[in-house]
Amino acid sequence: MPAKSRCQLTVRLYECDPLGHVNHAVYLTFIEQCRLMFWRKLTGAPKPATSVIVARVECDYRAPAYFGERLEVRLKVSRIGRSSFDLAYEIVNLASERRIAELDLLTLAAAFAGSVAVVALVAVAGRPRDAQRGRP
Repeated sequence: MPAKSRCQLTVRLYECDPLGHVNHAVYLTFIEQCRLMFWRKLTGAPKPATSVIVARVECDYRAPAYFGERLEVRLKVSRIGRSSFDLAYEIVNLASERRIAELDLLTLAAAFAGSVAVVALVAVAGRPRDAQRGRP
């Protein structure tokens, strides 16, 4: 299944550690940017109208990214449940297609918001089949 959303960015100097590569925590900022752009594309709203909780993040680092590199964050919805959904991400170097990292995110619809976020995803993106799980 192809990526549902793509977000391009350039690594900034302050995102790098003293060794010159992107600090591991910055990858979470990269995927958050892509997730918010995906939400805007789906709903047209400038920010999510419902509250969601990031319950779990898994990251497999494949190669370092460095200052000035152009990266692309690719996102797809890999699972939609009754009150939660999973997002799969792949971060690649645009010039070489070198895979930088793969991340999986479990997101829960907040109890006080019901499952509006999940219903919105199903309505707009459709319900992915389990066979389509995997990388964007």
